[in-house]
Amino acid sequence: MSEHVLETKSLGIDFGGLTAVNNLNIYVDAHEIVGLIGPNGAGKTTVFNLLTKVYEPSRGAIYLDGEDIKKLDTVGVNKSGIARTFQNIRLFSNMSVIDNVKVAMNNESDYSLFDSLIHDRKYHNNEKTIEEKALKLLEIFGLLKDKDILASSLPYGAQRRLEIARALATSPKVLLLDEPAAGMNPQETDELMNTIRFVKDNFDVCILLIEHDMSLVMGICQRIYVLNYGMLLAKGSPDEIRNNKEVIAAYLGE
Repeated sequence: MSEHVLETKSLGIDFGGLTAVNNLNIYVDAHEIVGLIGPNGAGKTTVFNLLTKVYEPSRGAIYLDGEDIKKLDTVGVNKSGIARTFQNIRLFSNMSVIDNVKVAMNNESDYSLFDSLIHDRKYHNNEKTIEEKALKLLEIFGLLKDKDILASSLPYGAQRRLEIARALATSPKVLLLDEPAAGMNPQETDELMNTIRFVKDNFDVCILLIEHDMSLVMGICQRIYVLNYGMLLAKGSPDEIRNNKEVIAAYLGE
């Protein structure tokens, strides 16, 4: 088994003549929260799209538990253990809260089409297991009382929690959070910080997050990577990044 759960080596991608990400070497270890920050347009979401194979890398490699995932597509990457949330919430708005979680557990459905048509014992036992797991996740994220309402009816902060719960329903090894605090007020951000800490402490998962809210990043991340113009500008502890002159200049445009 690899020393790192997730690792990139010399990762890069070009769009036409534009290099969006170049020579990216990062890693995330078990039960670790790592931040990926940088000015707007630095390439952060592009990195997430590379890690989840929305984009195919132009060069370099991505390793999950030491295995190169270059041959996997987006579905294969998720089945192998990488799940993500999005900067703009992407819930199934016209489905219930609990169905948003249950739909993410299709990997756990081991019954056949015939089983589902006749609703035999195998089908019912499998569906019961999925239902119980979904209810447990909703309870953990404070959404149990809302399980039967439409996802679109939830307040903004609750929709963010539901998106994280849905990602965790796939039983990932790595959870990618793309600006989870976007649009949140300070109270919601504090609650989110507690949620992310809880996930780290209670799920067998490591977390890589993109975030512009520096109070959240500095408050929960053990290590931070800083991107600028698609390249790694700095890496280190929150204190090291906070006091890095190159990072300060990149953010202030100096």
